[in-house]
Amino acid sequence: MPKFLLKRWHGLHIVWIFALLIVLTFILMIYQWVIGVIALFICAILAYYTLQAEQAFRKDFNHYVTTLSHRIKKAGNEVVHELPIGILLYNEDKIVEWHNPFVAKMLSKETLIGESVNELFPSLKTRKDKDLRLEITVGKCIYLVQVKPDERLLYFTDITDYKTLSARYEEERLAIGIVMMDNLDEATQGMDDQTRSIMMARVTGEITEWAQKNNVHLRRTASDRYLILMNQKGLKSLEQSRFEILDEVRDLTIENKLPLTLSIGIASGIDSLTELGQLAQTSLDMALGRGGDQVAVKVGERLSFYGGRSNAIEKRTRVRARVISHALRDLIKECDKVIIMGHRYPDMDAIGAAIGVLKAVHVSNKEGYIVLEGVNPSIQKLMDTIYEDEKLNRWFITPEQAMQITNGRTLAVVVDTHKASMVAEPKLLQQTQRKFVVDHHRRGEEFIQDATLVYMEPYASSTCELVTELLQYFNDRLTMGVLEATALLAGIVVDTKSFSLRTGARTFEAASFLRRNGADSSLIQRLLKEDLDAFIQRSEVIKNAVILYDHIALAVTEPNRKYSQLLIAQAADTLLTMTGVMASFVISERPDGLIGISARSLGQMNVQVVMERMGGGGHLTNAATQLESTIGEAKERLKQILSDIEAEEGLFE
Repeated sequence: MPKFLLKRWHGLHIVWIFALLIVLTFILMIYQWVIGVIALFICAILAYYTLQAEQAFRKDFNHYVTTLSHRIKKAGNEVVHELPIGILLYNEDKIVEWHNPFVAKMLSKETLIGESVNELFPSLKTRKDKDLRLEITVGKCIYLVQVKPDERLLYFTDITDYKTLSARYEEERLAIGIVMMDNLDEATQGMDDQTRSIMMARVTGEITEWAQKNNVHLRRTASDRYLILMNQKGLKSLEQSRFEILDEVRDLTIENKLPLTLSIGIASGIDSLTELGQLAQTSLDMALGRGGDQVAVKVGERLSFYGGRSNAIEKRTRVRARVISHALRDLIKECDKVIIMGHRYPDMDAIGAAIGVLKAVHVSNKEGYIVLEGVNPSIQKLMDTIYEDEKLNRWFITPEQAMQITNGRTLAVVVDTHKASMVAEPKLLQQTQRKFVVDHHRRGEEFIQDATLVYMEPYASSTCELVTELLQYFNDRLTMGVLEATALLAGIVVDTKSFSLRTGARTFEAASFLRRNGADSSLIQRLLKEDLDAFIQRSEVIKNAVILYDHIALAVTEPNRKYSQLLIAQAADTLLTMTGVMASFVISERPDGLIGISARSLGQMNVQVVMERMGGGGHLTNAATQLESTIGEAKERLKQILSDIEAEEGLFE
């Protein structure tokens, strides 16, 4: 009940009581007038003192209310002036009209009235209308500014302590890493125990010294593996140094026939130690999958790579090939059919590898199909030959047909790529949980999830080489047709540029196996013959080449001139044969409207890193990407990336 109503009710209550007393007194006087007079006198006295008390109460109450209002007003003024929050009012011209002492103290001035808000706080000039909260720095302090545009009012809150604590928390967050000598067996093969021990002691000493210098806790967990712990601040320092330990260990063992290299996987940005450890192992797998001799750092959603300047070391033993071959044989036996597909716009390596896997399926007495979306110039002659072979041609189907026959018991085999977005039909991977990936490319951030079996070896010349090795251990009684063996050998020939690039001992062994099974080298020569028109077109592309950084050839085709991806790649290969050229890039518009970029190098420059920054991928010496942009934009973007890499670490070793 409101106070004024309460007072009014209280006054009426007293009046009614005295009225009742007077009525009772007059009734008493009728019967006993003496007692009635006395009662009336007493009522008069009570009325007098009641009136006096009521007046005194009202006087005290009014004094209390007046004092309370003054105290509230005084407290309000003190709050505005003493509150640890800055308040500033400005007019329509953004001129300060009033502020409390906190703002003046914040800027070390007696008064700010009449000054421009934008001059006092320049960072507010760039504020967007929707940004009602922003941080500004004044001296050594950081303030949170809350903007009230309708009232033309600014609130300032000192958040320096909070930001300092937050920065300290971020710097001290734990980072876990795993260091692995990724080619220890290959590098020490043939060494006696004493030489091996001396080399291991030198490498271990180098790693220990590096850890102590960078405030990294190091613990050896195996002969070729270390666990490292650091905080976020230490990790940033290592990233700025670009993990120099990679070069130090490689240079330390450079006199060996195979220098020892390190691979490091690091994870940070997650509070759960269990997940952090799993991410560190995943990062190491990523570094190894990209060929080793590099560092993969996973911080939250950010994934960064450092190093990767050397080619993957060829493994001398075939134990892994035999294990994968037997595992693949078991997978095929457990499924009802096999769907095989490569990447979109398949090349000779993808088709040859698919035919090799198809052979393994048929040897297991299972149905197998190769998904082919369409024929492009790089495989036109091979497919024309396959179409003439009724036994092989019948197993090629379209993506639509594959979708209809795929179910939960189907095995999906992906060759020559490990990215789900690049396969011929990504939806097929969602219809089955049984997946096998075989690829020779360096592993990228995108990877097919939940693969049952993965065989990725970046040292291999081609996917056809890997599939050929699997076939050698798949079945002792395996025999191949001439066209099947020829397709596999053609894939190796194309990817190695006739055994001149990325060719190891196992490459020749795979080629020898295919030749023994009837591969026709003369047929390969006919398949790889080039048209005169294509040669002329390639020459038109090459004539536009310019030299950057003394050793990089860059060719950009004329606008509105479209060339196939095959021709773009061939032009990049040709530029690499020129004197003084260590890396080449060719940019051209493709028939599908995309901008294609092919990159090649002789090994002194990692073109995979360049293409990854542009959304593509590949190998250290062979990479590419496709962009939805213009020729000019792609050219400027590539030049900027080359400039950034040159500034960061240099383009060449």
